[in-house]
Amino acid sequence: MTTSSINDFTVTTPWLARQRLNPEASLRLFCFPYAGGGASIFYTWLSTLPPGVDVCPVQIPGREHRLREVPFTRLSELVRAIRQALVPYLDRPFVFYGHSMGGLLGFELTRLLRQQGDRLPLHFFVSGCRGPQVIDQEKITYNLPEAEFLEELRTLNGTPEDVLKNPELMQVLLPTLRADFEIVETYEYSPELPLDCPISVFGGLQDEKIERHHLEAWREQTTGPCSVSMLPGGHFFMRTAQADMLRIIAQRLQTILHAMAREQWPGSR
Repeated sequence: MTTSSINDFTVTTPWLARQRLNPEASLRLFCFPYAGGGASIFYTWLSTLPPGVDVCPVQIPGREHRLREVPFTRLSELVRAIRQALVPYLDRPFVFYGHSMGGLLGFELTRLLRQQGDRLPLHFFVSGCRGPQVIDQEKITYNLPEAEFLEELRTLNGTPEDVLKNPELMQVLLPTLRADFEIVETYEYSPELPLDCPISVFGGLQDEKIERHHLEAWREQTTGPCSVSMLPGGHFFMRTAQADMLRIIAQRLQTILHAMAREQWPGSR
């Protein structure tokens, strides 16, 4: 194991959108955003989840306070950079959550941590993301002409219409959006042994691109339990049905905390 403890709880990396971690927390929840999203989408989670859980939103280059940084365009390179930045903060039990692109980030980061002999997450929460081994039949969109790319964004219903109609703002956002789409659309799955940690999968009942059978494919990626929960909403149900999803996540995190307290959970010490 290469994980090293940090001397205090001050955050010294731009990869975490926190100034200071909670020294009283027993468990850290690292959250990975969807394409074009930033760490701020997770700020409300801080007051929603059990008090023993410290929410750690991951901020990747090209958005919010890292807007001026060049975004990554390949998932493998981004995952390696995330691992290097987060290893010092994996000094206590943790779990991962990711939506859509964030789900792929959390999955591949877990596999990289395993390859490197690092501590592994106790649980993986993933939403709006098909099993990584499922071939994506969607067309390549990241390199479309601007008008067509904007129409693709409109069909996903993840970017507010007033933002899409603001040319100046879109010129700022487009490089990051194209880079994130390139990350997802150039991703190539490589078979490895399944993970050991449980996986909780969430999907949107009205998501036209990610259907339930795509989500069920995650069962192949773990030797542990895997559950699939369908919630109302389209691809961005993690915003519109956030309360329902967080209720389920909170229950499972509470179970982890209880197991850790009884010293019955692998990796809790």
